[in-house]
Amino acid sequence: MKKFLIFFAATALTVACASPEKMAKMAENVKVTCEPAVLEVVAGNVDPVVTVTYPKDYFNPNVVMEVTPVIVYEGGEAAMKPFKYQGEKVKNNYKVVAAAGQSVTERLHFDYVPGMEKSHLELRAKVVAGKKSINLPTKKVADGAYTTYMLVKKAGNVAFKKDNYQDVIVTSKEGQIKYLVNSSEVRNSELKGTSVKEFLAALDAANADERTTVKSTEIVAYASPEGAEKLNNKLSGNRSESASKAWDKLTKGHETLDPTVRSVGEDWEGFQQLVSESNIEDKELILRVLSMYSDPAVRENEIRNMSQVFTALKGEVLPELRRARLIANVETKNYTNEELLDILKNNENILDEEALLRVASVAQDNDQKESIYRKAIERFDSPRAQYNLVALYLSEGKDAKAEAGMAELNAADPDVINAKGVLALHKEDFVQAEQCFRKAGTPEAKKNLGIVLILTGQYEEAAQVLKNVDGCCHNTVLAYILTDQLDKAMESAHCGDPKVWYLKAIVAARQGKVNEMKTFLERAYKNPDLKARAAKDIEFAAYDL
Repeated sequence: MKKFLIFFAATALTVACASPEKMAKMAENVKVTCEPAVLEVVAGNVDPVVTVTYPKDYFNPNVVMEVTPVIVYEGGEAAMKPFKYQGEKVKNNYKVVAAAGQSVTERLHFDYVPGMEKSHLELRAKVVAGKKSINLPTKKVADGAYTTYMLVKKAGNVAFKKDNYQDVIVTSKEGQIKYLVNSSEVRNSELKGTSVKEFLAALDAANADERTTVKSTEIVAYASPEGAEKLNNKLSGNRSESASKAWDKLTKGHETLDPTVRSVGEDWEGFQQLVSESNIEDKELILRVLSMYSDPAVRENEIRNMSQVFTALKGEVLPELRRARLIANVETKNYTNEELLDILKNNENILDEEALLRVASVAQDNDQKESIYRKAIERFDSPRAQYNLVALYLSEGKDAKAEAGMAELNAADPDVINAKGVLALHKEDFVQAEQCFRKAGTPEAKKNLGIVLILTGQYEEAAQVLKNVDGCCHNTVLAYILTDQLDKAMESAHCGDPKVWYLKAIVAARQGKVNEMKTFLERAYKNPDLKARAAKDIEFAAYDL
Protein backbone atom coordinates (compact mmCIF):
# COMPACT_ATOMS: atom_id res chain seq x y z
CA MET A 1 0.00 0.00 0.00
CA LYS A 2 2.87 2.38 0.92
CA LYS A 3 4.62 1.70 -2.42
CA PHE A 4 1.39 2.46 -4.23
CA LEU A 5 1.04 5.85 -2.53
CA ILE A 6 4.60 6.83 -3.43
CA PHE A 7 4.00 5.85 -7.06
CA PHE A 8 0.75 7.80 -7.11
CA ALA A 9 2.40 10.92 -5.70
CA ALA A 10 5.18 10.82 -8.28
CA THR A 11 2.66 10.37 -11.08
CA ALA A 12 0.60 13.29 -9.80
CA LEU A 13 3.68 15.55 -9.77
CA THR A 14 4.51 14.64 -13.35
CA VAL A 15 0.96 15.37 -14.45
CA ALA A 16 0.84 18.68 -12.53
CA CYS A 17 3.94 20.06 -14.26
CA ALA A 18 3.59 21.10 -17.87
CA SER A 19 5.16 19.03 -20.62
CA PRO A 20 7.63 20.83 -22.93
CA GLU A 21 4.85 21.26 -25.48
CA LYS A 22 2.54 22.71 -22.87
CA MET A 23 5.35 25.01 -21.65
CA ALA A 24 5.36 26.50 -25.15
CA LYS A 25 1.57 26.91 -25.12
CA MET A 26 1.59 28.39 -21.61
CA ALA A 27 4.46 30.84 -22.32
CA GLU A 28 2.09 33.77 -22.15
CA ASN A 29 1.75 33.10 -18.42
CA VAL A 30 5.44 33.76 -17.90
CA LYS A 31 5.91 37.37 -16.80
CA VAL A 32 8.99 39.40 -17.75
CA THR A 33 10.00 42.78 -16.39
CA CYS A 34 13.00 44.95 -17.24
CA GLU A 35 14.85 47.68 -15.39
CA PRO A 36 15.08 50.19 -16.94
CA ALA A 37 11.81 49.78 -18.78
CA VAL A 38 13.38 51.46 -21.81
CA LEU A 39 16.94 50.41 -22.56
CA GLU A 40 19.69 52.95 -22.00
CA VAL A 41 23.25 53.10 -23.22
CA VAL A 42 25.63 54.08 -20.42
CA ALA A 43 29.37 54.39 -21.03
CA GLY A 44 29.05 52.36 -24.22
CA ASN A 45 27.14 49.55 -22.52
CA VAL A 46 23.56 48.35 -22.38
CA ASP A 47 23.13 46.64 -19.00
CA PRO A 48 19.47 46.03 -18.19
CA VAL A 49 18.29 43.82 -15.34
CA VAL A 50 15.63 41.34 -16.44
CA THR A 51 13.36 39.38 -14.10
CA VAL A 52 11.42 36.36 -15.39
CA THR A 53 8.63 34.98 -13.20
CA TYR A 54 7.62 31.35 -13.88
CA PRO A 55 4.18 30.48 -12.48
CA LYS A 56 3.37 27.43 -10.40
CA ASP A 57 3.30 24.13 -12.31
CA TYR A 58 4.98 25.69 -15.33
CA PHE A 59 8.61 24.59 -15.19
CA ASN A 60 8.88 20.85 -15.91
CA PRO A 61 11.28 19.16 -13.41
CA ASN A 62 12.88 17.11 -16.20
CA VAL A 63 13.83 19.82 -18.70
CA VAL A 64 16.65 22.22 -19.38
CA MET A 65 15.72 25.69 -20.66
CA GLU A 66 18.11 27.87 -22.66
CA VAL A 67 17.25 31.59 -22.69
CA THR A 68 19.12 33.85 -25.11
CA PRO A 69 18.78 37.65 -24.68
CA VAL A 70 18.95 39.42 -28.03
CA ILE A 71 18.91 43.08 -28.98
CA VAL A 72 17.44 43.49 -32.43
CA TYR A 73 18.38 46.77 -34.10
CA GLU A 74 18.49 48.36 -37.50
CA GLY A 75 21.05 46.50 -39.49
CA GLY A 76 21.54 43.51 -37.26
CA GLU A 77 21.20 41.94 -33.85
CA ALA A 78 23.40 41.21 -30.84
CA ALA A 79 22.92 38.02 -28.82
CA MET A 80 24.31 37.09 -25.44
CA LYS A 81 25.52 33.66 -24.44
CA PRO A 82 22.39 31.72 -23.35
CA PHE A 83 21.42 31.42 -19.71
CA LYS A 84 20.61 27.81 -18.82
CA TYR A 85 18.09 26.69 -16.20
CA GLN A 86 17.10 23.21 -15.12
CA GLY A 87 14.13 21.54 -13.52
CA GLU A 88 14.39 20.05 -10.06
CA LYS A 89 15.06 16.51 -11.29
CA VAL A 90 17.80 17.35 -13.78
CA LYS A 91 21.22 16.38 -12.56
CA ASN A 92 23.38 19.19 -13.87
CA ASN A 93 24.90 22.44 -12.59
CA TYR A 94 22.52 25.02 -14.06
CA LYS A 95 20.33 27.33 -12.01
CA VAL A 96 17.32 25.38 -10.72
CA VAL A 97 13.81 26.67 -11.25
CA ALA A 98 11.22 25.14 -8.94
CA ALA A 99 8.01 23.64 -10.25
CA ALA A 100 6.21 25.52 -7.50
CA GLY A 101 6.99 28.75 -9.28
CA GLN A 102 9.98 31.06 -9.08
CA SER A 103 11.39 34.39 -10.24
CA VAL A 104 14.83 34.52 -11.85
CA THR A 105 16.75 37.80 -12.17
CA GLU A 106 19.69 38.29 -14.49
CA ARG A 107 21.88 41.31 -15.29
CA LEU A 108 22.40 41.45 -19.04
CA HIS A 109 25.24 43.09 -20.90
CA PHE A 110 25.59 44.25 -24.48
CA ASP A 111 28.23 46.43 -26.06
CA TYR A 112 26.63 49.35 -27.85
CA VAL A 113 26.52 49.11 -31.61
CA PRO A 114 25.38 52.02 -33.82
CA GLY A 115 21.75 51.39 -34.69
CA MET A 116 20.73 50.28 -31.20
CA GLU A 117 19.11 53.66 -30.61
CA LYS A 118 16.17 52.15 -32.50
CA SER A 119 15.93 48.60 -31.19
CA HIS A 120 14.22 46.22 -28.83
CA LEU A 121 15.31 43.54 -26.38
CA GLU A 122 13.79 40.08 -26.66
CA LEU A 123 14.27 36.71 -25.00
CA ARG A 124 14.51 33.64 -27.20
CA ALA A 125 14.14 30.37 -25.34
CA LYS A 126 14.01 26.66 -26.02
CA VAL A 127 13.25 23.68 -23.82
CA VAL A 128 15.35 20.52 -24.06
CA ALA A 129 14.01 17.23 -22.72
CA GLY A 130 16.27 14.34 -23.59
CA LYS A 131 16.74 14.49 -27.35
CA LYS A 132 13.67 16.66 -27.87
CA SER A 133 14.08 20.43 -28.30
CA ILE A 134 11.12 22.80 -28.50
CA ASN A 135 11.36 26.55 -29.15
CA LEU A 136 9.28 28.78 -26.90
CA PRO A 137 7.56 31.91 -28.19
CA THR A 138 9.90 34.91 -28.27
CA LYS A 139 9.30 37.40 -25.46
CA LYS A 140 9.74 41.10 -26.21
CA VAL A 141 11.15 42.69 -23.08
CA ALA A 142 11.88 46.35 -23.75
CA ASP A 143 12.33 48.98 -26.42
CA GLY A 144 15.49 51.00 -26.72
CA ALA A 145 17.74 52.56 -26.43
CA TYR A 146 18.44 55.99 -24.96
CA THR A 147 21.75 57.30 -26.27
CA THR A 148 21.30 60.82 -24.93
CA TYR A 149 24.64 60.87 -23.10
CA MET A 150 26.36 60.57 -26.49
CA LEU A 151 25.36 64.17 -27.17
CA VAL A 152 28.22 65.22 -24.88
CA LYS A 153 30.72 67.64 -26.37
CA LYS A 154 33.87 65.64 -25.80
CA ALA A 155 36.68 67.35 -27.69
CA GLY A 156 38.14 68.66 -24.44
CA ASN A 157 39.02 72.16 -23.29
CA VAL A 158 42.57 73.49 -23.32
CA ALA A 159 43.36 77.05 -22.27
CA PHE A 160 46.03 78.99 -24.12
CA LYS A 161 48.62 80.76 -22.01
CA LYS A 162 47.92 84.48 -21.93
CA ASP A 163 50.38 87.09 -23.09
CA ASN A 164 51.47 90.01 -20.94
CA TYR A 165 51.23 92.41 -23.83
CA GLN A 166 50.16 95.86 -22.64
CA ASP A 167 47.54 97.58 -24.76
CA VAL A 168 48.36 100.73 -22.81
CA ILE A 169 51.83 101.24 -21.37
CA VAL A 170 51.74 103.21 -18.12
CA THR A 171 54.98 104.96 -17.21
CA SER A 172 56.13 108.03 -15.33
CA LYS A 173 58.66 110.68 -16.28
CA GLU A 174 60.48 112.16 -13.34
CA GLY A 175 62.90 114.89 -12.34
CA GLN A 176 64.14 115.99 -8.93
CA ILE A 177 64.97 119.21 -7.11
CA LYS A 178 67.57 118.62 -4.39
CA TYR A 179 67.78 120.77 -1.25
CA LEU A 180 70.52 121.56 1.23
CA VAL A 181 70.15 120.26 4.78
CA ASN A 182 67.39 122.02 6.74
CA SER A 183 66.61 124.24 3.71
CA SER A 184 63.53 124.62 1.53
CA GLU A 185 65.08 127.12 -0.88
CA VAL A 186 65.22 126.06 -4.52
CA ARG A 187 68.67 126.80 -5.89
CA ASN A 188 69.16 128.07 -9.45
CA SER A 189 71.67 125.30 -10.06
CA GLU A 190 68.88 122.80 -9.46
CA LEU A 191 66.50 124.53 -11.87
CA LYS A 192 69.17 124.37 -14.56
CA GLY A 193 70.36 120.89 -13.61
CA THR A 194 70.32 117.77 -15.78
CA SER A 195 67.45 116.11 -13.88
CA VAL A 196 65.04 119.02 -14.47
CA LYS A 197 66.11 119.45 -18.11
CA GLU A 198 65.56 115.76 -18.85
CA PHE A 199 62.15 115.90 -17.18
CA LEU A 200 61.01 118.83 -19.31
CA ALA A 201 62.33 117.17 -22.45
CA ALA A 202 60.42 113.97 -21.61
CA LEU A 203 57.29 116.01 -20.95
CA ASP A 204 57.58 117.71 -24.34
CA ALA A 205 58.23 114.40 -26.10
CA ALA A 206 55.15 112.85 -24.48
CA ASN A 207 52.97 115.75 -25.59
CA ALA A 208 54.35 115.54 -29.14
CA ASP A 209 53.67 111.80 -29.48
CA GLU A 210 50.14 111.15 -30.76
CA ARG A 211 50.13 107.76 -29.01
CA THR A 212 51.04 109.24 -25.64
CA THR A 213 48.93 111.17 -23.15
CA VAL A 214 50.05 112.87 -19.95
CA LYS A 215 47.31 111.79 -17.55
CA SER A 216 48.44 113.67 -14.44
CA THR A 217 51.37 115.44 -12.79
CA GLU A 218 52.61 115.45 -9.20
CA ILE A 219 55.01 117.20 -6.86
CA VAL A 220 56.06 115.07 -3.89
CA ALA A 221 58.37 116.59 -1.26
CA TYR A 222 60.41 114.85 1.46
CA ALA A 223 62.82 115.42 4.31
CA SER A 224 65.69 113.13 5.22
CA PRO A 225 65.04 111.16 8.45
CA GLU A 226 67.43 112.98 10.75
CA GLY A 227 66.58 115.35 13.54
CA ALA A 228 63.15 115.94 15.14
CA GLU A 229 60.21 114.47 13.27
CA LYS A 230 58.04 117.54 13.80
CA LEU A 231 60.65 119.84 12.29
CA ASN A 232 61.17 117.46 9.36
CA ASN A 233 57.47 117.37 8.62
CA LYS A 234 57.41 121.18 8.52
CA LEU A 235 60.52 121.24 6.34
CA SER A 236 58.94 118.75 3.92
CA GLY A 237 55.83 120.95 3.70
CA ASN A 238 57.91 124.04 2.96
CA ARG A 239 59.77 122.14 0.23
CA SER A 240 56.46 121.17 -1.39
CA GLU A 241 55.49 124.87 -1.52
CA SER A 242 58.82 126.02 -2.95
CA ALA A 243 58.80 123.20 -5.52
CA SER A 244 55.28 124.17 -6.57
CA LYS A 245 56.41 127.75 -7.24
CA ALA A 246 59.42 126.43 -9.14
CA TRP A 247 57.12 124.21 -11.22
CA ASP A 248 55.22 127.25 -12.50
CA LYS A 249 58.47 128.83 -13.69
CA LEU A 250 59.93 125.64 -15.15
CA THR A 251 56.88 124.60 -17.15
CA LYS A 252 56.14 128.00 -18.59
CA GLY A 253 55.98 127.45 -22.33
CA HIS A 254 55.56 123.70 -21.92
CA GLU A 255 52.21 121.94 -22.28
CA THR A 256 51.30 120.40 -18.94
CA LEU A 257 48.65 119.84 -16.28
CA ASP A 258 48.39 121.39 -12.84
CA PRO A 259 50.20 119.12 -10.42
CA THR A 260 48.92 117.48 -7.28
CA VAL A 261 51.19 118.61 -4.46
CA ARG A 262 52.02 116.35 -1.50
CA SER A 263 54.34 116.46 1.47
CA VAL A 264 55.49 113.07 2.76
CA GLY A 265 57.70 114.13 5.67
CA GLU A 266 60.58 111.88 6.68
CA ASP A 267 61.45 109.54 3.86
CA TRP A 268 62.13 106.26 5.65
CA GLU A 269 61.01 104.25 2.62
CA GLY A 270 63.53 105.96 0.39
CA PHE A 271 66.15 105.63 3.12
CA GLN A 272 65.65 101.85 3.26
CA GLN A 273 65.84 101.52 -0.52
CA LEU A 274 69.06 103.55 -0.83
CA VAL A 275 70.72 101.65 2.01
CA SER A 276 69.75 98.33 0.38
CA GLU A 277 71.32 99.44 -2.90
CA SER A 278 74.47 100.90 -1.30
CA ASN A 279 77.85 99.41 -0.46
CA ILE A 280 77.83 100.82 3.07
CA GLU A 281 79.53 98.58 5.61
CA ASP A 282 77.09 97.05 8.08
CA LYS A 283 74.11 97.92 5.89
CA GLU A 284 72.43 94.69 7.00
CA LEU A 285 72.63 95.96 10.59
CA ILE A 286 70.91 99.20 9.55
CA LEU A 287 68.15 97.30 7.75
CA ARG A 288 67.69 95.11 10.82
CA VAL A 289 67.19 98.20 12.97
CA LEU A 290 64.54 99.46 10.53
CA SER A 291 62.68 96.15 10.73
CA MET A 292 62.87 96.00 14.54
CA TYR A 293 61.66 99.50 15.36
CA SER A 294 58.79 101.51 13.90
CA ASP A 295 59.21 104.65 16.02
CA PRO A 296 61.20 107.21 13.95
CA ALA A 297 63.00 108.64 16.97
CA VAL A 298 64.13 105.21 18.14
CA ARG A 299 65.30 104.33 14.65
CA GLU A 300 67.35 107.50 14.31
CA ASN A 301 68.86 107.11 17.77
CA GLU A 302 69.90 103.51 17.13
CA ILE A 303 71.50 104.45 13.81
CA ARG A 304 73.29 107.48 15.27
CA ASN A 305 74.81 105.19 17.90
CA MET A 306 76.65 103.50 15.03
CA SER A 307 78.84 106.57 14.54
CA GLN A 308 80.96 105.26 11.67
CA VAL A 309 77.89 104.04 9.86
CA PHE A 310 76.06 107.31 10.40
CA THR A 311 78.98 109.24 8.92
CA ALA A 312 78.70 107.16 5.76
CA LEU A 313 74.95 107.74 5.65
CA LYS A 314 75.42 111.52 5.91
CA GLY A 315 77.69 111.44 2.89
CA GLU A 316 75.96 108.91 0.60
CA VAL A 317 72.30 108.52 1.51
CA LEU A 318 70.78 111.43 3.42
CA PRO A 319 71.54 114.12 0.80
CA GLU A 320 69.57 112.12 -1.79
CA LEU A 321 66.48 112.24 0.42
CA ARG A 322 66.30 116.03 0.74
CA ARG A 323 64.25 116.49 -2.37
CA ALA A 324 61.05 117.20 -4.25
CA ARG A 325 60.08 114.88 -7.08
CA LEU A 326 58.54 116.28 -10.25
CA ILE A 327 56.39 113.53 -11.82
CA ALA A 328 54.40 113.22 -15.04
CA ASN A 329 52.21 110.08 -15.25
CA VAL A 330 52.02 109.00 -18.87
CA GLU A 331 49.96 106.48 -20.85
CA THR A 332 51.12 105.28 -24.26
CA LYS A 333 48.87 103.33 -26.61
CA ASN A 334 50.69 100.22 -27.78
CA TYR A 335 50.31 98.68 -31.23
CA THR A 336 46.79 97.47 -31.97
CA ASN A 337 46.14 93.88 -33.03
CA GLU A 338 45.78 95.04 -36.63
CA GLU A 339 49.08 96.91 -36.46
CA LEU A 340 50.79 93.88 -34.96
CA LEU A 341 49.59 91.72 -37.84
CA ASP A 342 50.95 94.28 -40.29
CA ILE A 343 54.30 94.44 -38.47
CA LEU A 344 54.42 90.65 -38.54
CA LYS A 345 54.38 90.80 -42.33
CA ASN A 346 56.93 93.58 -42.75
CA ASN A 347 59.19 93.83 -39.72
CA GLU A 348 58.58 90.93 -37.36
CA ASN A 349 62.01 91.20 -35.72
CA ILE A 350 60.92 94.26 -33.73
CA LEU A 351 58.24 92.20 -31.96
CA ASP A 352 59.19 90.94 -28.51
CA GLU A 353 57.93 87.74 -26.88
CA GLU A 354 54.75 89.32 -25.54
CA ALA A 355 53.90 90.89 -28.88
CA LEU A 356 54.41 87.56 -30.68
CA LEU A 357 52.14 85.78 -28.20
CA ARG A 358 49.49 88.46 -28.68
CA VAL A 359 49.61 88.41 -32.47
CA ALA A 360 49.42 84.62 -32.44
CA SER A 361 46.25 84.82 -30.36
CA VAL A 362 44.52 87.09 -32.90
CA ALA A 363 45.77 85.39 -36.07
CA GLN A 364 42.88 83.68 -37.85
CA ASP A 365 44.84 80.98 -39.63
CA ASN A 366 46.10 78.05 -37.57
CA ASP A 367 49.12 77.58 -39.81
CA GLN A 368 50.07 81.18 -39.13
CA LYS A 369 49.54 80.67 -35.39
CA GLU A 370 51.86 77.69 -35.48
CA SER A 371 54.49 79.68 -37.36
CA ILE A 372 54.34 82.54 -34.83
CA TYR A 373 54.63 80.22 -31.85
CA ARG A 374 57.66 78.59 -33.45
CA LYS A 375 59.24 82.04 -33.90
CA ALA A 376 58.68 82.82 -30.21
CA ILE A 377 60.23 79.49 -29.23
CA GLU A 378 63.21 80.02 -31.53
CA ARG A 379 63.91 83.63 -30.56
CA PHE A 380 62.96 83.68 -26.87
CA ASP A 381 62.88 80.01 -25.84
CA SER A 382 59.33 80.79 -24.72
CA PRO A 383 57.70 78.11 -22.50
CA ARG A 384 54.29 79.72 -23.07
CA ALA A 385 54.69 79.54 -26.83
CA GLN A 386 55.74 75.89 -26.51
CA TYR A 387 52.65 75.14 -24.44
CA ASN A 388 50.36 77.11 -26.76
CA LEU A 389 51.72 75.14 -29.70
CA VAL A 390 50.69 71.92 -27.91
CA ALA A 391 47.27 73.42 -27.14
CA LEU A 392 46.88 74.36 -30.82
CA TYR A 393 47.71 70.81 -31.92
CA LEU A 394 45.17 69.38 -29.47
CA SER A 395 42.47 71.73 -30.74
CA GLU A 396 43.22 70.57 -34.30
CA GLY A 397 43.23 66.88 -33.38
CA LYS A 398 46.95 66.57 -34.15
CA ASP A 399 47.50 64.40 -31.10
CA ALA A 400 50.83 62.89 -32.16
CA LYS A 401 52.39 66.34 -32.53
CA ALA A 402 50.83 67.46 -29.27
CA GLU A 403 52.22 64.45 -27.43
CA ALA A 404 55.70 65.06 -28.84
CA GLY A 405 55.57 68.71 -27.83
CA MET A 406 54.57 67.89 -24.24
CA ALA A 407 58.03 66.47 -23.59
CA GLU A 408 59.36 70.04 -23.56
CA LEU A 409 56.87 71.31 -20.98
CA ASN A 410 56.86 71.60 -17.20
CA ALA A 411 55.06 68.45 -16.07
CA ALA A 412 53.95 70.11 -12.81
CA ASP A 413 52.13 72.96 -14.58
CA PRO A 414 48.34 72.50 -14.03
CA ASP A 415 47.67 73.59 -17.64
CA VAL A 416 50.07 70.91 -18.88
CA ILE A 417 48.46 68.28 -16.65
CA ASN A 418 45.08 69.25 -18.10
CA ALA A 419 46.49 69.02 -21.64
CA LYS A 420 47.75 65.50 -20.88
CA GLY A 421 44.25 64.68 -19.71
CA VAL A 422 42.78 65.93 -22.98
CA LEU A 423 45.23 63.74 -24.89
CA ALA A 424 44.12 60.75 -22.79
CA LEU A 425 40.48 61.73 -23.42
CA HIS A 426 41.11 61.67 -27.16
CA LYS A 427 42.57 58.17 -26.76
CA GLU A 428 39.48 57.17 -24.72
CA ASP A 429 41.72 56.39 -21.76
CA PHE A 430 39.12 57.70 -19.35
CA VAL A 431 40.92 56.51 -16.22
CA GLN A 432 44.06 58.50 -17.06
CA ALA A 433 42.01 61.46 -18.25
CA GLU A 434 40.00 61.60 -15.02
CA GLN A 435 43.16 61.44 -12.91
CA CYS A 436 44.72 64.31 -14.83
CA PHE A 437 41.64 66.51 -14.67
CA ARG A 438 41.18 65.99 -10.94
CA LYS A 439 44.85 66.79 -10.32
CA ALA A 440 44.95 69.87 -12.56
CA GLY A 441 41.96 71.59 -10.98
CA THR A 442 41.86 74.44 -13.52
CA PRO A 443 38.53 75.76 -14.87
CA GLU A 444 39.20 73.92 -18.13
CA ALA A 445 40.03 70.74 -16.22
CA LYS A 446 36.69 70.95 -14.38
CA LYS A 447 34.87 71.20 -17.70
CA ASN A 448 36.84 68.22 -18.96
CA LEU A 449 36.19 66.22 -15.79
CA GLY A 450 32.48 66.72 -16.43
CA ILE A 451 32.96 65.23 -19.91
CA VAL A 452 34.68 62.12 -18.54
CA LEU A 453 32.07 61.69 -15.81
CA ILE A 454 29.30 61.78 -18.42
CA LEU A 455 31.12 59.37 -20.72
CA THR A 456 31.66 56.93 -17.85
CA GLY A 457 28.11 57.11 -16.52
CA GLN A 458 28.88 59.13 -13.37
CA TYR A 459 26.02 61.51 -14.04
CA GLU A 460 25.35 62.78 -10.51
CA GLU A 461 28.93 63.91 -9.97
CA ALA A 462 29.03 65.36 -13.48
CA ALA A 463 26.07 67.59 -12.65
CA GLN A 464 27.76 68.71 -9.42
CA VAL A 465 31.06 69.45 -11.14
CA LEU A 466 29.55 71.35 -14.06
CA LYS A 467 26.91 73.40 -12.26
CA ASN A 468 29.30 76.21 -11.29
CA VAL A 469 31.62 76.11 -14.31
CA ASP A 470 31.42 79.16 -16.56
CA GLY A 471 31.22 78.74 -20.31
CA CYS A 472 30.02 75.13 -20.17
CA CYS A 473 26.39 75.45 -21.18
CA HIS A 474 25.98 72.37 -23.39
CA ASN A 475 27.43 69.69 -21.11
CA THR A 476 25.87 71.24 -18.01
CA VAL A 477 22.43 71.01 -19.61
CA LEU A 478 23.13 67.43 -20.63
CA ALA A 479 24.25 66.46 -17.11
CA TYR A 480 21.04 67.86 -15.67
CA ILE A 481 18.99 65.91 -18.23
CA LEU A 482 20.82 62.69 -17.39
CA THR A 483 20.05 63.22 -13.70
CA ASP A 484 16.42 64.11 -14.46
CA GLN A 485 16.81 67.69 -13.20
CA LEU A 486 14.79 69.05 -16.07
CA ASP A 487 14.03 72.52 -14.66
CA LYS A 488 17.73 73.13 -13.98
CA ALA A 489 18.55 71.85 -17.45
CA MET A 490 16.26 74.42 -19.03
CA GLU A 491 17.57 77.22 -16.79
CA SER A 492 21.15 76.40 -17.83
CA ALA A 493 20.41 76.28 -21.56
CA HIS A 494 21.50 79.83 -22.35
CA CYS A 495 23.62 79.02 -25.41
CA GLY A 496 22.04 79.38 -28.83
CA ASP A 497 23.72 76.66 -30.89
CA PRO A 498 21.68 73.87 -32.51
CA LYS A 499 22.86 71.15 -30.11
CA VAL A 500 21.59 73.11 -27.12
CA TRP A 501 18.25 73.61 -28.87
CA TYR A 502 18.17 69.84 -29.36
CA LEU A 503 18.77 69.31 -25.64
CA LYS A 504 15.98 71.76 -24.86
CA ALA A 505 13.73 69.73 -27.16
CA ILE A 506 14.56 66.61 -25.12
CA VAL A 507 13.63 68.45 -21.91
CA ALA A 508 10.34 69.59 -23.43
CA ALA A 509 9.61 66.06 -24.70
CA ARG A 510 10.18 64.57 -21.25
CA GLN A 511 7.90 67.22 -19.77
CA GLY A 512 5.20 66.55 -22.36
CA LYS A 513 5.39 70.07 -23.79
CA VAL A 514 4.83 69.15 -27.42
CA ASN A 515 4.67 72.62 -28.97
CA GLU A 516 7.86 73.73 -27.25
CA MET A 517 9.56 70.51 -28.27
CA LYS A 518 8.71 71.09 -31.94
CA THR A 519 9.83 74.72 -31.80
CA PHE A 520 13.17 73.73 -30.29
CA LEU A 521 13.66 70.96 -32.84
CA GLU A 522 13.03 73.35 -35.73
CA ARG A 523 15.90 75.50 -34.45
CA ALA A 524 18.08 72.46 -33.87
CA TYR A 525 17.51 71.28 -37.45
CA LYS A 526 19.91 73.97 -38.66
CA ASN A 527 22.29 71.09 -38.09
CA PRO A 528 21.09 68.40 -40.55
CA ASP A 529 22.72 65.65 -38.50
CA LEU A 530 20.40 66.46 -35.60
CA LYS A 531 17.35 66.10 -37.82
CA ALA A 532 18.51 62.62 -38.83
CA ARG A 533 19.15 61.75 -35.19
CA ALA A 534 15.74 62.98 -34.04
CA ALA A 535 14.01 60.62 -36.48
CA LYS A 536 15.48 57.64 -34.59
CA ASP A 537 15.85 59.11 -31.12
CA ILE A 538 13.71 57.28 -28.57
CA GLU A 539 13.42 60.58 -26.68
CA PHE A 540 10.86 61.55 -29.32
CA ALA A 541 9.37 58.12 -30.05
CA ALA A 542 6.03 59.05 -28.49
CA TYR A 543 5.56 62.04 -30.77
CA ASP A 544 4.82 62.57 -34.43
CA LEU A 545 7.76 64.53 -35.80
